[in-house]
Amino acid sequence: MKTTTKQKVNKQTRQRYMWAYLFILPQVVVFFGLSLYPIIMSYVYSFYDWSGIGPLSNFVGFNNYLKVFTEEKFWNAFKNTFIYTAGFTTISITFALILALILNDPRLKGRSFYRTVYFLPVVTTTAIVGIIMKNIFGNQGLVNQVLQGIGLIDQAVPWLINPVTAMLVLIIVGSWKEIGIIMIYWLTGLQMIPKELYEAAKIDGAGYWQTLRYVTLPLLAPIGATILLLTTVSSMRVFDLVKTLTNGGPYYSTETLELYIYRFAFAAEGPSQVGYASTVGVVLGVTVFIISLLLGWVVLKVNKNKNKNNLNMGVK
Repeated sequence: MKTTTKQKVNKQTRQRYMWAYLFILPQVVVFFGLSLYPIIMSYVYSFYDWSGIGPLSNFVGFNNYLKVFTEEKFWNAFKNTFIYTAGFTTISITFALILALILNDPRLKGRSFYRTVYFLPVVTTTAIVGIIMKNIFGNQGLVNQVLQGIGLIDQAVPWLINPVTAMLVLIIVGSWKEIGIIMIYWLTGLQMIPKELYEAAKIDGAGYWQTLRYVTLPLLAPIGATILLLTTVSSMRVFDLVKTLTNGGPYYSTETLELYIYRFAFAAEGPSQVGYASTVGVVLGVTVFIISLLLGWVVLKVNKNKNKNNLNMGVK
């Protein structure tokens, strides 16, 4: 009787496992087919001079890598990527923190409404945002009309024609687009701070700015390091906004590595060079991986210091 019951339980367990594996099978297939396989093959393609059509026959070894590191336009795109990343990260993290501090104040009425308003650009298609902003910042666009209307400028500013202002517009629009999700991260960190600490600081006579400096910001450091990691990595892979807003112009001054890869992979100039584009993709991937490791080390160090400080406070 016991043996029969045990066999029945084992059969039911096997059936549950079978159904579990069956349900996750489509996701596993999609992952291997659309994520893992392309990543592996991009490394393979990087050693070939291949147009994307036909068999892999023209093996060139490391010639594509030598070409990448000696190509002036690659380094231009590399520089532009880091300029965009630095500007985007600085502006979006700073202003998202300010918004989170304001919207976390319980005295503010309609906080949920304002949070929703600031989050709306996040769920808007980036390509659509780029097309709309291209018209807004055009010579006859809304920005120039408003500035001329209030008398700040006499003639239209060519925002997207000047290399400096084009990159500035790109950074500002990108920051505005993603500031809502970063604000949510900061709000999560703020709401995790125990209210007792604020009450103790108030009893000790600390004002708003003292509480912000000595209580809020130190306790936000761990989540701030994580936000820095996520924001930096995501901003280095910007493509759709650049493609629709500036298309890398003027004169390649806003071309990022993702757009540079697209230009060679899909024959924006001459025949397709999928092998060379894959090489640039590998270089970009390795660069992002190294930066992720460095920022990951910062996150671990900040969390370690936080735990150490908490332990010291507990001992005292």
